[in-house]
Amino acid sequence: MSNPTYDTREETKRLIERLFPICRSITGNGVRETLGIINEIIPVNISEIPTGTNVFDWSIPKEWNIRGGWIKDTKGEKIIDFKNLNLHVLNYSLPVHKKLSLDELKSHIFSDPAHPDWTPYRTSYYRENWGFCMSHNQLIALKDDEYEVFIDSDLSEGSLTYGECFVPGEIEDEIFFSCHICHPSLANDNLTGIAIATRLARLLKAKKNRYSYRFVFVPGTIGAIAWLFNNKEKTKNIRHGLVLSLLGDKGGFTYKKPRRSDAALNRYVELAFSNGNYPNKIIDFYPYGYDERQYCSPGFNLPVGCLMRTPFGQYPEYHTSADNLSFISFDQIEESFVFLESLIYIIENDKYFVNLFPECEPQLGKRGLYEHIGGGNESQKRQLAMLWVLNLSDGQNSLLDIAERSQLSFKLINEMADILYSNNLLKSL
Repeated sequence: MSNPTYDTREETKRLIERLFPICRSITGNGVRETLGIINEIIPVNISEIPTGTNVFDWSIPKEWNIRGGWIKDTKGEKIIDFKNLNLHVLNYSLPVHKKLSLDELKSHIFSDPAHPDWTPYRTSYYRENWGFCMSHNQLIALKDDEYEVFIDSDLSEGSLTYGECFVPGEIEDEIFFSCHICHPSLANDNLTGIAIATRLARLLKAKKNRYSYRFVFVPGTIGAIAWLFNNKEKTKNIRHGLVLSLLGDKGGFTYKKPRRSDAALNRYVELAFSNGNYPNKIIDFYPYGYDERQYCSPGFNLPVGCLMRTPFGQYPEYHTSADNLSFISFDQIEESFVFLESLIYIIENDKYFVNLFPECEPQLGKRGLYEHIGGGNESQKRQLAMLWVLNLSDGQNSLLDIAERSQLSFKLINEMADILYSNNLLKSL
């Protein structure tokens, strides 16, 4: 590994800008290049699953790689060129080099009339086809002419690639993060998720953690399925998890709950939203979306939710050339990272204590504990937090329970618990 830390906002920005030009898909060298760059920052264990391997009810597809593609008119002028925008070629397109009429060409063109200036992102993963994407304005401007089309690609036996970074903690119980790495030059979907996951892993590797952490970087759907197929035993340690995606647009947060109604993650996320006063929307699980639907499939039923800002398909730029570097907000990306830091803080520090002086309140003054409280309104909050911790620390209420019931911040409750514990007023369970 090289030296860049990527632990600041500016370094996160540079990582996204570096990854943006790469043409990624569910297989191929674009995925490998992306994982190689991530591996410069955090240690990534890279797996290759051969074409034709059965993973549950699916089979690993042929590997796709592309070097170029264009459409020329009879004057030899390029109408569109893959080198200018990799969305111009249908993702997973077969190779082609031929001349054809406008009518023949139109059957292989994809556009979006609702947003006529943008080029859509389209794929043909599991049905062999070739084609191009262009803005609708470009399409309607095409003249009745003969066109030369060229796509320099391969679709052949190879493998599917995914990456994994594991950060061991004091216990085997894991917090799990997943992000999809299959999209080409789309910034919000999902370079934001990739960059934030990378930065979180880097941060956690530099700290002593109670939980272990696992970060997986997988092609959407088939990659998550392949990871689950190869890692059934590892899933038994997952206690909380999130799919990270769409974390750079200007919308508020959206949290999609896991399939399991008893997932403790729901309470942690709600408290983190509340403590940070973040605009948010919490929605129930439904079996469509990102890879949470694989992790929450009935055979696994993992406590894995999805954290987004504006949900997929609910902002116009989704899956178009308008999802570019100017669309995302690095203020929002930073806020997403800070929120996840606060969520991890709550999960890491949620513990059970027992009050060692349960018969009436212990005398705090003779222990000098009021010196830790200070003066003014803030001192009243700190004193109240100390009393809440003492009163509810009966071995049945965790710090999460106390923070929820007291409506005080988890950080304050945790700080007061640490002070009481260091003064031998609490015993940790």
